[in-house]
Amino acid sequence: MTRGLSIWLDALRVWATIIVVLSHVAYPRFTRGDYIFMRDLNLGSDSVIVFFVISGLVIAYAAGRDNKLSTYTFNRATRLLSVLVPALLLTFAFDQIGRNIGPEAYNTGFYNPLPLGEMLLRGVTMSNEWGAFDRVRLGTNGPLWSLSYEAAYYILFAAAFFLTGARRMAALVVIAMLVGPRVFLLMPAWLMGVWLWNWVAAGGPARLPIGIARLCAWAGPVMYMFCLWSGVPDMLATITGAYFEPVNYRLALAFSDEFIWNAMVGVMTVIHIMGMARLLHSYQGDHPRVRWWAGASFSIYVTHYPALHLIDAVFPAETLARDGLLVAGSILVGLVFAHFFERRIKEVRQAALSLRDSIRQARRERVEP
Repeated sequence: MTRGLSIWLDALRVWATIIVVLSHVAYPRFTRGDYIFMRDLNLGSDSVIVFFVISGLVIAYAAGRDNKLSTYTFNRATRLLSVLVPALLLTFAFDQIGRNIGPEAYNTGFYNPLPLGEMLLRGVTMSNEWGAFDRVRLGTNGPLWSLSYEAAYYILFAAAFFLTGARRMAALVVIAMLVGPRVFLLMPAWLMGVWLWNWVAAGGPARLPIGIARLCAWAGPVMYMFCLWSGVPDMLATITGAYFEPVNYRLALAFSDEFIWNAMVGVMTVIHIMGMARLLHSYQGDHPRVRWWAGASFSIYVTHYPALHLIDAVFPAETLARDGLLVAGSILVGLVFAHFFERRIKEVRQAALSLRDSIRQARRERVEP
């Protein structure tokens, strides 16, 4: 992966993360509906699809680099769990504190009072949105739904990439039965990212004419804005609703209720990244601030929603100053969290490897006379 493409993907991750935060702040229960246009345009959900495309690209790249299922599994598990486990504990703590201070901030539509043990079990397995189990909201941390989807894609990709023959087929069938059809409805965007990496790895950017690259780089965002302006998401939602009648398709599909539009967002994201991959093909600049923010994007994503609820409980008076506090405070929580967890991934992996080596050594010592 070239430095230019890597930096641009980091910039997109930061941008998408901030949009998700702003989209959640825009809920009327937080900010009176003053910023409801962000909810009406559904910008937060569209940003998650951008995450999915980037994730597919990065995971396909990482799988080729890791080269072994054991290495792939170790790297993916440590990446997710080193952030997710403390995020679940923080969510539970924030929810308990917030409920005691301002219980009115924790209505049943956005808060599910799970026991800590169940929250950790469902959260750590990332099965809270899988079809084989009941859907579960993990406290106030609704955004964790996307990690349940991501984990499924990681596992499916690993089975397809590293296994062969009957083992591959058996694994894919079992995993598909566990995750269910809702998860598969958003998988096209993730697979577009996989395709995009294969295109990059095969030298696609170098073969793309510079004029076409500029067109692609602009076409993705422009097509997206045109679709929003012309009401394409609403039109597709109407078509989907009519197809599922008399069933309420939003209840049936949950977070996959805009799967057609989400696939289109995936296509537009891929087109944009293709253009930027060519334009930045020889770029050698360094942007430490972008890298720094990107190094906290995962943390901001998994902590901002419980932080918003806690701020709402502690500062119930709805003012413009509180609006700023909701944005800055929830992001600050994520930045502090990242300092202690996300940015320590190398240390976590080294500790895990040391523990593994110690266990192996202890076993050898027990076996040897």
